[in-house]
Amino acid sequence: MSQDKNESIIVKKVIKKGGGHHGGAWKVAYSDFVTSMMALFIVLWVLAQDKPVIQAVAGYFQNPVAYDAKIKKLKNGLSSSTELPKKKPAASPKILEKENLQKMGKDIVKELKKEKEFKALINKMEVQIVKEGLRIELIDSKKGLFFRVGTNKLKKKPEKLMERIGGLISKLPNNVIVEGHTDSRPYKGKGLGYTNFELSTERANSARRALIKGGLNSKKIKEVRGYADRILKDKKHPLSAINRRISIILEYLNKDKK
Repeated sequence: MSQDKNESIIVKKVIKKGGGHHGGAWKVAYSDFVTSMMALFIVLWVLAQDKPVIQAVAGYFQNPVAYDAKIKKLKNGLSSSTELPKKKPAASPKILEKENLQKMGKDIVKELKKEKEFKALINKMEVQIVKEGLRIELIDSKKGLFFRVGTNKLKKKPEKLMERIGGLISKLPNNVIVEGHTDSRPYKGKGLGYTNFELSTERANSARRALIKGGLNSKKIKEVRGYADRILKDKKHPLSAINRRISIILEYLNKDKK
């Protein structure tokens, strides 16, 4: 059968699509390879560095936030150290007890200041940490604010103040030492009769009784000391009124405190 000369011939071309060497899969594999190689080079570079650099890099991976803060300080010129911030060590029991006693002292003063009748007396009170513990010291005046000159009896308001202190410290577990101090005004008798030792001891005992009356358990009184004029507050002026004082010491619970 003969083909019609006017009949058109249709040619179909089939285009095969595929990845081949023009696909994108190889790019992903190549990027992973490059990343791995870069990581390897960084590790090798770090291992070849000095110890401070190695520690700095390790510090970044351990705590990136702290590291960034450190770098920011270095850039601002606030620090020249290459060391990473160190965690503050926990306070020792000694330091914690000292801090607690300091807080107790502030709280005692705060409570006493609430009572107007003690205003003049509070101005003559010193609270501080000493070797044995917390010391509350009541310092006399020229006119005899706490005791009349040469006597061992507390005046009314000072006695109430002492009772109030006794109530405040009664809640604490610490043992208490009461000390009496006088100025260097001598008595007759060349030390054979009544002396400042007797006076300072009797004044300390007056304070002790007032503390107990205010609520302090008598068993917490460890010592009553009379120092006479042997520990002057103002050595240049041994007759000064500030040498006449009562000291109330709350002992450290652990006796090795400094």
